[in-house]
Amino acid sequence: MRVLLADDHRLVVEGISDLLTINGIDVVGIAFDGLQAVALAKKLLPDLILMDVRMPRCTGLSATRLIKAALPEVKIVMLTTSTDSADLFEAVKSGASGYLLKTMPSHELVASLRNACAGVSRLTGVPRGRGEKDPVGPAPGAGEQLTARESEVVRLVARGMSNKAIAQHLSISPRTVEGHLNRVFDKLGILSRTELVHYTLAGTLFVREPEPDAEPDAEPDAEPGIDGSGPAR
Repeated sequence: MRVLLADDHRLVVEGISDLLTINGIDVVGIAFDGLQAVALAKKLLPDLILMDVRMPRCTGLSATRLIKAALPEVKIVMLTTSTDSADLFEAVKSGASGYLLKTMPSHELVASLRNACAGVSRLTGVPRGRGEKDPVGPAPGAGEQLTARESEVVRLVARGMSNKAIAQHLSISPRTVEGHLNRVFDKLGILSRTELVHYTLAGTLFVREPEPDAEPDAEPDAEPGIDGSGPAR
């Protein structure tokens, strides 16, 4: 497996490079910003790119979109400190095969990269809940317990829409949206919006449902070269 690393923190990227090399993974190049990652990807043609989300000149999310457009066969795994559901959603939309946190154990990182090259996506680096405990995940078939309206709310949350935007789209009040989400959390056994987005995008719930038309008040996608952190949710 030939891997390109993209991260603007030199100590982090050097440590990861040593870890991968020790485990028999060939690190073919290192990029310190998004534009350099795009250029090296086209030059080196790696099997996989381990990409930070926030980097100078061009964010990892923007770089992922550019690379996947030019080299669709290259696997890209995001490695980040961001637990923002908007970043997770954009990573999946951009074509990333995984979304991992830098706090994960080193052996899990190596295993995740091997899985990504084998075509197994991983989004489970996103923390469950608010971090107080690691709760039991949703039971099989839990999504079938949701009403049609609750399912619709979940789809809109997974698109990164705020409660206010969801309320406008469904012609209901934000308080009603909040009530639907509270019941969804109870039924699925999860604790936060971030976990709900992760659960949805991981393919266990609604991910193949059609998307509604874009809302007039929706924020535009970040352009290459800006911080790309996305609108507050």
